[in-house]
Amino acid sequence: MKQAIVARADLGMGKGKLAAQVAHASLSAVEDTGTRSEKQWKGGGQKKIVLKANSEKKLFQLADEAERDGIPHAVVRDAGHTQLEPGTVTCIAIGPDSDENIDRITGSLSLY
Repeated sequence: MKQAIVARADLGMGKGKLAAQVAHASLSAVEDTGTRSEKQWKGGGQKKIVLKANSEKKLFQLADEAERDGIPHAVVRDAGHTQLEPGTVTCIAIGPDSDENIDRITGSLSLY
């Protein structure tokens, strides 16, 4: 079991902003997960990976794939209090789910 968080590299977010957005995405997707899967993921060390994409369009493509496959996911939009305009889509978390399901969707992406 793992979770992939895909963040937009094209926004130039600072390290702190990136960390906050990734945390928002991870938590939001876990809240969309069934209790059994959540417990299994947590019991296995909460494995996650942070990847990058270069557009909002790519994040929504990933969301569509996760939705079709029934995989928990969450798209994050920034509140606009600091570096970005309100509503800017910053990242998506996919999973937790099986490594195979996550890799099928995100396997072609690079590490952040």
